[in-house]
Amino acid sequence: MRISMSGRRHARVLMLLLALGGTALGAQAQKLLRFASAFDPQTMDPHALALVYHSRVVTQIYEGLVNRDEQFRLAPALALSWSQQGARTWRFKLRPGVKFHDGSAFTADDVVFSIERALQRESQRATQLRGVLGARKVDALTVDVLLAAPDALLPEKFWLIAMMSKAWSEKLGVAKPQDYNAKQETPAVRQAMGTGPFMLKRYEADVQTQLQAHPDWWGRASHRGNLDEAHYQVIQSDATRLAALRSGQVDFVIDPPFQDVGRLRQEGSLKLMETADIGTQYLAFDQHRDELPGSDIKGRNPFKDLRVRRAVYHALDMDLLVRQVLRGQAVPTGAHLSSLVDGALPELDKRLPHDPALARRLLAEAGYPQGFSVAFDCVNVSYRQAACQAMAAMLQKVGIRANFSALPSSSFFPKLSQATGSLLEFGWSPGVDAWNVLNALVRTYDARVSGAFNAGRYSNARLDEIIDAIATEPDLAQRRRRVGEALQLMQQDLPLLPLYRIKHSWVMKPQVQAVQWPNGMLELRWVRLD
Repeated sequence: MRISMSGRRHARVLMLLLALGGTALGAQAQKLLRFASAFDPQTMDPHALALVYHSRVVTQIYEGLVNRDEQFRLAPALALSWSQQGARTWRFKLRPGVKFHDGSAFTADDVVFSIERALQRESQRATQLRGVLGARKVDALTVDVLLAAPDALLPEKFWLIAMMSKAWSEKLGVAKPQDYNAKQETPAVRQAMGTGPFMLKRYEADVQTQLQAHPDWWGRASHRGNLDEAHYQVIQSDATRLAALRSGQVDFVIDPPFQDVGRLRQEGSLKLMETADIGTQYLAFDQHRDELPGSDIKGRNPFKDLRVRRAVYHALDMDLLVRQVLRGQAVPTGAHLSSLVDGALPELDKRLPHDPALARRLLAEAGYPQGFSVAFDCVNVSYRQAACQAMAAMLQKVGIRANFSALPSSSFFPKLSQATGSLLEFGWSPGVDAWNVLNALVRTYDARVSGAFNAGRYSNARLDEIIDAIATEPDLAQRRRRVGEALQLMQQDLPLLPLYRIKHSWVMKPQVQAVQWPNGMLELRWVRLD
């Protein structure tokens, strides 16, 4: 997401806002929600990406076997129930009467197809299905999921795994997911057809996504939302996004500028909803290449040395950064997982002290008394860009010359998943189960289902053993103990450096009623316009 838009794109956004502003009376009549964010979903293919910015749009259209309720607890969705059928099989009973947006029936054939699609190499969702071998149709409304090893918490893995129409996908030639990293263009990038509460009317990348309520959605009577349409607008400029809300051109902003949240809270003319984030912001270090590209240190990779990673940790003053750069809209952390994640250890949350002198000593001990230069990549969204600039200045003071680059998400995220960066800042929002985030971020990369977002290609055989044991441990107390063991090892070895957790602040018109999850996703099925 670019901070300063090109003239053409800026003009398109302004024209869109003016056009929608003229429909204010219509919005009152037909319950149209106009909501805005700095982030574009990038694609409508539900298996191509595994990013919150993508999921919070695509999950309005596509549904999974399971979802989450208003309290963020796992809940039935396209599956009504599930049970273990032996050590390596789970049986899912499907919801009867579910219709796709084209009116066709949702059946077990679609589930088997969708699971197989989500497991393919191009799918970024494959990593969370590690251990799933495939699926087998039992009857029209029953599917067995087949496992390589026992998995006591398998249903958690199916959150955000979209169910697609087999017939629609084959007709459009999209039986395989889009290869996002290769910038592949397929019909599923701009077209979508699911079972969810909203149907896709139009997707224009980096400008808007228009959604229309699905009149035959199975959950319409049991959910309190009353929207007829929802228009998701990408407004990358902080000032323009907030101005659009104040002028009535949008009704809801998911990511208001941090510097304005306090003032908005005091003014009281707009409604704010705030909650702690279940996710964490990290620094990822290249730990696989023998030499950092572009660095002035040749023939070596400083980040392979734990002392250098610790030096980075001690160089960063997160209290100062949160207070001055993020305006208090975050919490510094030393823990790799939030206490909202099952098995996390609250005692790990305290950060190591900010100590530049110790950082310089550690660099000298590691053989870098003069420091070194390194490319530092970040997404060019305002608060993250500002945080990265501040961290670069802090690193400079101890001799690490971080050459900061702010990249659009379309360039940054492939760099993250392909591990082509040297030092990267990124965030991850998990569910309440720890296994998925550990498997995705720190387990050894296997080019298929493990370490898909292991941006530094860190590898630790002992940590891999623990993560694999978590996946198959049926006893909840033992599972939590193993999660704690993994987190303690990560704190010692620093495969990633935890930084802070933001406070999710949503700002909206007073008549908007919504449910706020701790991962920043707005579920339109619960939104009401009164």
